[in-house]
Amino acid sequence: MSTQQNPVCVVIGVGIGNGAAIARKFAQSGYKVALLARTPEFITQLAAELTNTLALTCDITQEQDVIATFAQIRAELGEISCLIYNAGAGSWGTVEEITPEVFEANWRVNTLGALLASQQVIPDMKAKGSGNIVFIGATASRRGGAKTAAFSPAKAAQRTLAESMARHLWHLGVHIALLIIDGIVNLPATRQKMLDKDDSFFVQPQDIAESVYYLCTQPRSVWSFELEARPFGESW
Repeated sequence: MSTQQNPVCVVIGVGIGNGAAIARKFAQSGYKVALLARTPEFITQLAAELTNTLALTCDITQEQDVIATFAQIRAELGEISCLIYNAGAGSWGTVEEITPEVFEANWRVNTLGALLASQQVIPDMKAKGSGNIVFIGATASRRGGAKTAAFSPAKAAQRTLAESMARHLWHLGVHIALLIIDGIVNLPATRQKMLDKDDSFFVQPQDIAESVYYLCTQPRSVWSFELEARPFGESW
């Protein structure tokens, strides 16, 4: 079993945008980082670029898969200090257009997975009296748009789960926080669809990573539960 010389961060939902940026920030800050995703190709490549990282495939909606994955993380990296839940599923459609299967799939990734992962780290964090769990949320958690009949309820459930956890765990030394992103993330796919927009229009993944790291390093006397992140030009 690994000796705990560096804190351990688990990033769930590591893709080319926010997930990769968060993983890089924590790795560069001296953390051992577990990179979790449903498919191995990108996380394997990213792990080869960073030090003290472990790439693991995991279906975060399946309890036994989650249990086995976190057992491997503890065995190979050590006790987990930070859990960043960046996994998300967004399906767009009105209440007449979505199917029950789509509705459930959104809930399973955004909310059930968040619960399953959190339950794997809470006992050790409580015993130690410290730890951070940060959920990457969205403004859809606050309002239901006509085309977000599946996504908004799932994100709203995630937000209230995080709030419930914070009220239960803060006084035990475990910091639960929610980062709400309001804007379009700067990704190759989004840039291709919005060729008329310049950099200032987009949320930059590296800046999201800085905000997540800030939440995980806040002094206890000024803990934040909810932090909003939006480009300076975003209407809100």
